[in-house]
Amino acid sequence: MTPAQGTTKPLPVVAPAELPRLRRRTSAVLIASQILGGLGVPVSIALAPVLATEISGTDELSGMASTAAVAGTALLSLPLAALMTRRGRRPGLVLAYLTGAAGAALVVLAAAVRNFPLLLLGMACFGAASLANLQARFAAADLAEPDHRARAISTVVWATTIGAVLGPNLSAPASRSFAGTSIPETAGPFVWAAVIFLLTGALVGVLLRPDPLLTARSLAPAGEESHADRSLRAGFAAVAASPRARLALVTIAVAHTTMVSIMVMTPLDLSHHGAGLELIGLVISGHIAGMYAFSPVWGWLADRIGRLSVIGIGASLLLTAALLAGTAGPRHGQTAAGLFLLGLGWSAGLVSGSALLTDSVPQAARAAVQGLSDLMSNTCAGIGGAASGLIVAQAGYGWLNAAGAMLLVPLAALTLYTARRGPAED
Repeated sequence: MTPAQGTTKPLPVVAPAELPRLRRRTSAVLIASQILGGLGVPVSIALAPVLATEISGTDELSGMASTAAVAGTALLSLPLAALMTRRGRRPGLVLAYLTGAAGAALVVLAAAVRNFPLLLLGMACFGAASLANLQARFAAADLAEPDHRARAISTVVWATTIGAVLGPNLSAPASRSFAGTSIPETAGPFVWAAVIFLLTGALVGVLLRPDPLLTARSLAPAGEESHADRSLRAGFAAVAASPRARLALVTIAVAHTTMVSIMVMTPLDLSHHGAGLELIGLVISGHIAGMYAFSPVWGWLADRIGRLSVIGIGASLLLTAALLAGTAGPRHGQTAAGLFLLGLGWSAGLVSGSALLTDSVPQAARAAVQGLSDLMSNTCAGIGGAASGLIVAQAGYGWLNAAGAMLLVPLAALTLYTARRGPAED
């Protein structure tokens, strides 16, 4: 017995006849957690730059709060994956939401005492809630049948739409609810977020039983699970051994980096071309709709025509989006179309890449590999988001889109190469 096996919880025993009901129950719990968790993140993240400016006293540090949240999401990816590898999805997701709630509380404290380093620490911990929302898509895949796996992932991604749309609209009432108290109004949404994350963690802790990852392991062929190495090192080895797993990692990272890099600078470019806040809000709302609302379409397609085909479609959509947005200039409708396609391309890449990643590695290594995926994608997106401001300042928004388009070239080449090798050569 390896050390990793020795610290693993006993595997639940589930009769095959109970699996359809368990799949539906697990999906319902994950959808509910996505709706709640999806409310908690945007309700406060929109005001993070404002709060950073108020505490630091300068606009130059306004982006540091959001950067800290992205960094926290990346840094916590592997520790959370290690916990899930040993103990299952439920304790990992609960801990992530509790950490997010603690981070929100630290942000409120930082606002009250006007301490900028404490704000950054709080935002880094706050990023754990975003990580939990990301990991929920993999929990949906644990018990799904292979030919329905992409649809299971896409359903959970779709549930994020509700929180993503409603969350920003709750920022104003959340701020006003603390008017006249010792809590600064701009910190009010973080109080709401802390409560939301605590409720989400309680929901997952109570209802996500039996644990989907541990249940999936119990259904592995006889003898396979007892000899499995579930360490993070084994997860990295599984990726190294599978060309399709490597393609899946690259797909998720490139799609996320391209989307984030272009999206964060679009409001600035729109404002430079005379767009008001209302129009900018509509463009971003359309982008968010593209990201989440159509994910079930990509799940269905990935299961029907194949993961690699949908990856190719996603890359094409991202390329078209970059061309439209990068050449729009004062044509706001063209920018809106580009941002909508940018969201669609991201969604196609995320759903198909996540399904391909789960398909391509052994059951025992999946949690570790999925944690590695979130680490890579959030690290790359953080770097891309930081670099995007420099590119726009030095060369312009058009060149930023050109840089995003260039990221898609190696992805397209790797997809074609992997398709020609065929699954038998993995």
